[in-house]
Amino acid sequence: MKVKERMTRDVKTVGMDTSLTDAFKIMKESKIRRLPVMEKGKLVGIVTLSDLNHAAPSSATTLSIHELNYILVKTKIKDILPKKQNLITISSDSYIETAAKVMRQNNVGALPVIDDGKLVGIVTETDMFDALIDILGVTKMHSRIDISAVDRPGSLAEIINIIAKKGVNIINSVVYEQKNHEFKIILRIETTNCDIIVDEINKAGYKVESVIVRREGEL
Repeated sequence: MKVKERMTRDVKTVGMDTSLTDAFKIMKESKIRRLPVMEKGKLVGIVTLSDLNHAAPSSATTLSIHELNYILVKTKIKDILPKKQNLITISSDSYIETAAKVMRQNNVGALPVIDDGKLVGIVTETDMFDALIDILGVTKMHSRIDISAVDRPGSLAEIINIIAKKGVNIINSVVYEQKNHEFKIILRIETTNCDIIVDEINKAGYKVESVIVRREGEL
């Protein structure tokens, strides 16, 4: 799955001369927490709701409401945007796991998506979570089978063959290494009646550690 399949294309942006009042309004109306900053058609930065809150007068101020509004209107994005902001972007053809890794490494919650020097979208941590949920198929009716297997060629193929012979579809599979050269295999299969499959996997010399059945309408 690529970034272009998950990114928001209709990106709300602000300019360097946008006031804090207008920026707050855009975020509130659009229910977003960050805004790319554009200047002469090019991306020059990104501001977050936290940035705006830090720049706004404290709630403990003795200023009147009219004075507060004046400050918010008078203060522009260019006044609060860091001069040397480390602007991190990604291309729409990048894979979502690459986007997730870049976000994690740089401790950011979103990445502007740039193709050929132009802003074409934005991908956020929420988009990453939604993609993960879809990839894992956790919202569908299924049985999750957790299996412990030794590290040897053909283990996954053998287990998949057992399931295939029962005419059951596999929604997805995840394999990761554990200690002592063992692997955890997590399979989600398209049935809620998997007792026979579990028995055959155990008889084949694997250890089924747990089975969780998710029926339609369950969380």
